[in-house]
Amino acid sequence: MECIAVYGLGGSCIALFGRVGGGIYTKAADVGADLAGKVVNDLPEDDPRNPATIADNVGDNVGDVAGMGSDLFGSFAEATCAALVISTQYPTFDFLNSNGFINCVCTGTAAKCTTVTPFLVESGFPALMFPLLISAVSIFVCMVVSFLATHVWPVRKQDDVENVLKVQLGVTCIAMTLVMIPLCTEFLPKEFVIQGVTDVVTRWDAFLCVACGLFGGCIIGFVTEYYTSHSYSPVRDVAYSCETGAATNIIYGLALGYKSCIIPIVIIAANVFVAFKYAGMWGVALSALGFLGTLSTCLSIDVYGPVCDNAGGLAEMSGFPEEVRDKTDALDAAGNTTAAIGKGFAIGSAALVSLALFGGFQARVSSHLDQTPTFGASSTIVIDILQPVTFAFLFIGAMLPYAFTAFTMKSVGVAANEMVKEVARQFKEQPGLILEGTTLTPDYERCIKISTESSLREMILPGLLVILSPILTGIFFGVEGVCGLLVGGLTSGVQLAISQSNAGGAWDNAKKYVECGNVILASPDPEGKADTVDFLVASESHLARTSDWKKLEAQYKEESNVEEKIKFYRHGKKTEVHKSAVVGDTVGDPLKDTSGPALNILMKLMAIISLVFADFFCGINNGQGVFKTSREVTHMTSS
Repeated sequence: MECIAVYGLGGSCIALFGRVGGGIYTKAADVGADLAGKVVNDLPEDDPRNPATIADNVGDNVGDVAGMGSDLFGSFAEATCAALVISTQYPTFDFLNSNGFINCVCTGTAAKCTTVTPFLVESGFPALMFPLLISAVSIFVCMVVSFLATHVWPVRKQDDVENVLKVQLGVTCIAMTLVMIPLCTEFLPKEFVIQGVTDVVTRWDAFLCVACGLFGGCIIGFVTEYYTSHSYSPVRDVAYSCETGAATNIIYGLALGYKSCIIPIVIIAANVFVAFKYAGMWGVALSALGFLGTLSTCLSIDVYGPVCDNAGGLAEMSGFPEEVRDKTDALDAAGNTTAAIGKGFAIGSAALVSLALFGGFQARVSSHLDQTPTFGASSTIVIDILQPVTFAFLFIGAMLPYAFTAFTMKSVGVAANEMVKEVARQFKEQPGLILEGTTLTPDYERCIKISTESSLREMILPGLLVILSPILTGIFFGVEGVCGLLVGGLTSGVQLAISQSNAGGAWDNAKKYVECGNVILASPDPEGKADTVDFLVASESHLARTSDWKKLEAQYKEESNVEEKIKFYRHGKKTEVHKSAVVGDTVGDPLKDTSGPALNILMKLMAIISLVFADFFCGINNGQGVFKTSREVTHMTSS
């Protein structure tokens, strides 16, 4: 079990580099390129005259592709690790006796006890490897379903992209659910006992846990799409808020991010309740694996975004016609949504994985308790938040995601500041570089070097925060302090991650919505860069769904003089509305691609480190820590 736990730790450590380091790399280049290029010098996105363009496109692969892949790999490894650690713990005699799982017969001076129901760990190797079967089968199911998008229902027009990818995700979820029925029937015993579950667990309880995870992940993906796609009103409202400036754009985006937490958190809570009720922490681990059962499909959906983004960059740098860039921008807008779906899926699974690892930590600590039969007491740890140390570290754990966000956001700001200064230096030293049609070549390598060095340097502090927090807490304050730290970090981190990721995705797609010329307003652009449109076009736009439309419609129809009628304007690229949208997108970039997704690593890495070091913590004053602030571990029993 120690080897399995360390395997999961290795996966999370690599994910730390991919998510945190990669996120800082990509957003340092992206924010720097946007500020120095689009905002200050009014250059098109991915213009080859911008020295930070190449670093920006490289960063999409580093943060969004490598980062997401390593993150989900770590989730898979850790969920499997948690399920195996929990399932291999032999139920204690006290637990079996107090819950009626054994029959004891006294014969003279001896007592003979037999189990009524078999332990899961005694049900054979296939039952023990059931979590691995979920992971293995999901690969083939996702592979077969992928033909749906390539042969059965291929994308034929722009509007098909999101629909085809959503259908592929839904079909994968249903197919995995159906495949799990024979798996549970063939590889799990009809009934078995798991440490900590006071009722007999059946194979259909395990199926229910996996199914809840599958459908929970699918629903969270669809909810994320609703809040981040400009096909729906939340993002369109954010885009229209740019009419009054960048400040209202940011306010709308923050509100959207916070609101988008409600349904995913309720779904995660329902998953935890059902899984824990029917199969304890082992059920939570199975639910996490259910979340990850559509991983291959979700990963391909997520990678679609960076591919389209880089395609647009290549089209711009190659000097392709404007209509080519318009098509790649449309695909990129759908890619932003699919990337947000992938991030929501990863965050939800990370929450369940973290909770499952917490169950593994509890199981490992319980194995160090006094196992002497007491006929009525259980040696399973009971986490009591009313204990002073646990309660205090709940607050400290809840603070850690905010500290982590502060470090990563500041890191992006510092790196982007260096990038902006470097771009400004090159424009100053080569004034002809900014001219259209110039033959001068920017120093792309210098900008790539800045992003690389900044990401490696700036990831040290947030990385140390995640790695050292549970270790120092366990050493000085014992296992009760670690329990409070993990629970606080989980409950705070998952909500902060969802809000940041969705707010950033909404700002990005709001900008794309403006750039496609979809924002129709009754006010002209101050610089006259908005074209006029007729009333019919305005009535079919999102403006007709706003609270101001009835008043505007009445004014238009009441005025008989054509020259005096209200005029409507299409606010697209290079308008003031667009500039406000770019500011919102720039603010959202580090939220959706650095700090938000990186909080997955905080939740999982703290939990897996605690699991790996559980034996070490229990060896320090019997789990009380150096300061002996907690009760003795042997006293943490239920009566």
